[in-house]
Amino acid sequence: MILIGDLKSLPDWLSYRAGGKKIGFVPTMGYLHEGHLSLVKRAKAECDIVVVSIYVNPAQFAAGEDLSRYPRDLQRDLSLLDPYQVDYVFTPDDRMMYPSGYKSWVEVKGISDLYCGASREGHFVGVATIVLKLVNLISADYMYMGEKDFQQITVLKTMLRDLNHHTQIVSCPIVREADGLAMSSRNVYLSVDERQNALGLYKALCKAREQYQAGINDITILQGSMLEILSAYNVKVDYIAIVDSESLELESRAGEKSRILIASFVGKTRLIDNMALRA
Repeated sequence: MILIGDLKSLPDWLSYRAGGKKIGFVPTMGYLHEGHLSLVKRAKAECDIVVVSIYVNPAQFAAGEDLSRYPRDLQRDLSLLDPYQVDYVFTPDDRMMYPSGYKSWVEVKGISDLYCGASREGHFVGVATIVLKLVNLISADYMYMGEKDFQQITVLKTMLRDLNHHTQIVSCPIVREADGLAMSSRNVYLSVDERQNALGLYKALCKAREQYQAGINDITILQGSMLEILSAYNVKVDYIAIVDSESLELESRAGEKSRILIASFVGKTRLIDNMALRA
């Protein structure tokens, strides 16, 4: 495992590709958990060269969010990656990614303004910009991303398609704790009581799926059932959206391609989750 901390040390990725080797890339903000490691494992199984980036991107944090306290522990992350025999770990800093005079930003119009984009002003501009910079630097054939950030994957797939970029996104299933809570680096913020309350997200999603499979496709009923559960778990809802899984457009009635997106606050911690209605 080779640690790369500056642009001058980046390998000649194009020579790898010219040699017929597949390059897999896993972008992360560090403080790794089993969800991240599942992406690394899949990339190792499907690619010849695997690159993991660890960078807390300031541009994707809205004003007043948790940038300063976002969990960071590089040595911990490297120790978790070591058994997977990752080829390269790229750890840029802010001066490298956004040097003095930086002025270029990437905006994916429409879908970036919805849901998390509406709640977190500028978030997806920051995400799209840093991901485009990273895939350009690494020249990956495949980028592995978890479906917990479902809107993010859709935004980035659109960006890569529209800009004729060769990198393809491989969407990987959400990895959950044994009790159903979606794994997230932000779970470390939760107190013992908040950790129990956070289960309300998963239980609300499961209830809506259960109702849909029982024949209920009325959006109002599905959302109402979810709100009851979330209220019982003392979860403050940011949004609940039942959308078409490809376009992210709101559905008038739930169907086979529908997906529920949810964002909420448990205490001061913002958590997101999602689930397809079709099991």
